[in-house]
Amino acid sequence: MANSQQAIKRVKQTRRRTEVNRARRSRIRTFLKSVEEAISSGDKLAAASALTAAQPEIMRGVTRGVLHKNTASRKISRLSARIKSMDS
Repeated sequence: MANSQQAIKRVKQTRRRTEVNRARRSRIRTFLKSVEEAISSGDKLAAASALTAAQPEIMRGVTRGVLHKNTASRKISRLSARIKSMDS
């Protein structure tokens, strides 16, 4: 267990930050799942609008330090390529 006041405070801060990051990551995954569902349903218009809604959320995760920039770019790129290849 933490012995000093500083260590105790850092444990509290880490717990709080972990909760916030977990919520952010969950929110991003929810947006990604909505895009995946739209793609699997075959509706190109719904998939494109879901991706448009998900993009800012994914990039917000980058600025908040939840995702790496290249990871977010890769996810967006692959989803948009899948949507583009759909027949409408």
